Amino acid sequence: MVLTLKVISCAINYSDGILKEEGLREAQKKYRLTKLPSLIEYFGYCLCCGSHFAGPVYEMKDYLDWTERKGIWASSTPSPLLPTLRAIVQAGICMGLYLYLSPKFPLSWFSEPLYYEWGFWHRLFYQYMSGFTARWKYYFIWSISEAAIIISGLGFTGWSESSPPKAKWDRAKNVDVLGVELAGSAVQLPLMWNIQVSTWLRYYVYERLIQKGKKPGFLQLLGTQTVSAIWHGLYPGYIIFFVQSALMINGSRVIYRWQQAVSNSVLRSILAFLNFAYTLLVLNYSCIGFQVLSFKETLASYQSVYYVGTIVPIVCLLLGNVIKPARKPKAQKAE
Repeated sequence: MVLTLKVISCAINYSDGILKEEGLREAQKKYRLTKLPSLIEYFGYCLCCGSHFAGPVYEMKDYLDWTERKGIWASSTPSPLLPTLRAIVQAGICMGLYLYLSPKFPLSWFSEPLYYEWGFWHRLFYQYMSGFTARWKYYFIWSISEAAIIISGLGFTGWSESSPPKAKWDRAKNVDVLGVELAGSAVQLPLMWNIQVSTWLRYYVYERLIQKGKKPGFLQLLGTQTVSAIWHGLYPGYIIFFVQSALMINGSRVIYRWQQAVSNSVLRSILAFLNFAYTLLVLNYSCIGFQVLSFKETLASYQSVYYVGTIVPIVCLLLGNVIKPARKPKAQKAE
């Protein structure tokens, strides 16, 4: 899966390198390859041992700069020891939590008669805990991969603008654990979960589906999520999950627009909490399909909670077409 993204991005960046810079987006200008990499460079990038099995994916341009000591690597770089240890400790905590929780909330219960004897709230809680538990194994492997990339030096992304400046190691960061678990909006999730793949999808799918002079909409989001589903594998559960996630994100945008439109601080706080609760509900409902994969089990688990995680986003989208926040008046041009 990681290799697929690397091959595609390398090919597209070389294709962008042939084009004129005029009309290219900032990401295209930044990562375009004006020269064909050698076979050694290409295989080194594709098979770099620190990220080959679990990611994160990164750009050929950055890899070449790192190997040739150019750009931010031209001068001496800070010690990667402390950020590497932080990532290893985080990986250990995540592994421990997963090993503790997984026997208590196994996926097999979704096909057990006992699960369907529980009440609605009990089933909904179990869906939440099942998704919460499953995420820790991803947090673990991404933290280990982050440590590998950081200690190699490739994870270095420059210095902060603070005083004194601090070293940044964001290239290998693939997840913000608290950012995912406490996300105030579903729109934030792609920025916190599988971060480098989300960035790849934005650069190579989402932005390239937007026609010049037009704003992105639901179709661009749905197209991006469909590509992501196919990349994960042609299982019904993946397809259902990523269609659900497109609904989830768009529904969250509606609540956010309402939140931004109101001036009353209490009402704004209530809408902010509703967006948080909405994200918590729909995310953990939707991710059942990502875990069980089969069409029958996915629909059965959704049906067990009366498709609440599908109905709520659709209701939000429909209400968004009825309750439209007033647009801010445009500033008049000075004559």
